[in-house]
Parts: sequence; structure tokens; C-alpha cells
Amino acid sequence: MVEFNYVLAGEEGLHARPAGKFVKKAQSYPEKVTVTKNGKSVDAKRLFSIVNMQINKGDEITIAVDGPNEAAVAEEIKNYCVSTL
Repeated sequence: MVEFNYVLAGEEGLHARPAGKFVKKAQSYPEKVTVTKNGKSVDAKRLFSIVNMQINKGDEITIAVDGPNEAAVAEEIKNYCVSTL
């Protein structure tokens, strides 16, 4: 498993549209992707789970990737977060 922390910089946080795009990105990989905030972990491939976490600008989350190409997938998701969220 590969994990990294990310602090949301986008004004919208992970609500509605940005959450949908993030979930779509996570769904594009067969690896298991989870998001953790304040000790609560959810499946990053489930939109309502992400939205219900109420991740706002400035919140720190941990993204974990588990699977055969976890390092490469984690790097791609991290780059996506930096450029989009």
C-alpha cells in the first residue's frame, strides 16, 4: 500500500463537481483507492462517500492506493490532485 497526504487548495474543496472528477479518476484504475480524513476512511470510487466526508479547502486528507501498480497509480493521483484540486 502506498499513502500520501494532501491539503486541499481548491476553493470548492471536494464537493459536487470536483468530487465527481476525483471519483472518475479513481475509478479509472483497478487498484483500491481510499481517502481518509480525521480517522474516517472511505472508498474513493464512491461519489456519495467522498461528498459526505465534507472535505473543504485547507483540509488534510490521506489517499491510499493498494494493488499491483500502487506506486504508479498513487503518483498519478497525486499529480492529479496538485493540478486539479
